[in-house]
Amino acid sequence: MVVTIGSDPHKSSHTFVAADGNGRQLAEKTVRAVPEGHLEALRWASQWPERVWALENSRHLVRRLEQDLLVAGEAAVRVPSRLMAESRKKGRQRGKSDPIDALAVARAALREPGLPVARLEGVSREVRLLVDHREDLVGERTRMQNRLRWHLQELEPGYRAGHLDRTTTLNKLEALLAGYSGRVAELARELLGRIRELTVRIKQLEAELSQLVTPLVPNLLRLQGCGVLTAAKIIGEIGEISRFRSEAAFARYNGSAPIPVWSGNNDHHRLNPGGNRQLNAALHRIAITQSRSGGQGRTYLDRRLQEGDTKKGAIRALKRRLSDEVYGRLRSDQNTHGSVAETSDAQAA
Repeated sequence: MVVTIGSDPHKSSHTFVAADGNGRQLAEKTVRAVPEGHLEALRWASQWPERVWALENSRHLVRRLEQDLLVAGEAAVRVPSRLMAESRKKGRQRGKSDPIDALAVARAALREPGLPVARLEGVSREVRLLVDHREDLVGERTRMQNRLRWHLQELEPGYRAGHLDRTTTLNKLEALLAGYSGRVAELARELLGRIRELTVRIKQLEAELSQLVTPLVPNLLRLQGCGVLTAAKIIGEIGEISRFRSEAAFARYNGSAPIPVWSGNNDHHRLNPGGNRQLNAALHRIAITQSRSGGQGRTYLDRRLQEGDTKKGAIRALKRRLSDEVYGRLRSDQNTHGSVAETSDAQAA
């Protein structure tokens, strides 16, 4: 009998509930959220020779636990939080507690086939960290640029600063602000210096991403409209492309597959508001670039428009085709250059 062990992760503790194939609770265990606690959970679970861990996909809360389990040779699947919530609502037991949530995770894993299989993270994890850090810095720089523009409006009304991420623009502003005194000018100079520092660091991160991504997915980078940053976003979000069994499964994950809507004898499709929105945004950037730059994407859009589609509808259709193209190119890159999610030197708990 295969036992499914559901988990409810928290910062300080992890609660596990073992369930049989029918979803009936067999036992529960709570451990501290530290490597020693993970080892204690492994010893507890060893009473069931055939077992699968169902981990609520709460990212940082469960990342170290997942890594320790995989290094120990355990099998694990990732359960989206919404599936756990749905399973808990349908359960007969009222209320909310860690054991109830852990059992709901186990039952969701039993009910839903084809859940993502947990794998050790390597290069894809590094790419995602760099992408997220760069986006944080870009957001911080944008906020500072906006504050600087307001200070410039007070010091030099009507002055057009231009692009505040270019060295030449920053040099001109530095010379301009040197002629002003007072608190506003002082703060403007401070913001200017910080913007310059952030710009340098952002460019360094882009160079690091280029070094990581270029040898991994050269075929994907040859897709018109897919630059290094877009490719890095795609790699960071999906990790191992082989975890998707088909092009259709990948399209459902990224939200480019339309949802069928039937009413009597009339059937049609509508936009899918779900899926991974980061991946969907990456596909959208590729589609918009192709629509503006010509090529096959432009030709396809023109044909859809001639057939009566709206502009938004044509772009959605193009994103669906691009999803298949990205899937195929990532498959090709993986077969040629190996996995982008290979493990680094992970240590067991």
